[in-house]
Amino acid sequence: MADKKVIFIAFAIEDERQRDFLKGQSLHPRAPFEFVDMSVKQAYDSGWQSKVRTRIKRSDGVIVLVSKNSLSSTGQKWEINCAKEEGKKILGIYAYSDDRTFISGVNTKVWSDSNISDFIDSL
Repeated sequence: MADKKVIFIAFAIEDERQRDFLKGQSLHPRAPFEFVDMSVKQAYDSGWQSKVRTRIKRSDGVIVLVSKNSLSSTGQKWEINCAKEEGKKILGIYAYSDDRTFISGVNTKVWSDSNISDFIDSL
């Protein structure tokens, strides 16, 4: 595997546990991918957009955890638009096996090691 990639994970706060699963999955010794999570750990404060833009700029790519919660998450929508503005490659991953929410402009795939590692390897 090449160098560790820096990935920003955009997610609705209701899907924070799925973000934790994704981050934990990358730490498993047999995981075919490795990344540094740049997602925001604490609630947004007044200057959150500039902090997030800086993190997205420093990232190699963005993984969007897609769920029904994404549709009402203004923060996640902003993060996706920011990633597009910064020219970052974006991969949507369905956060749940029974949820196939559509987000316009985000190529979304099922959550699998190969889909995630192929994206990270392409960065």
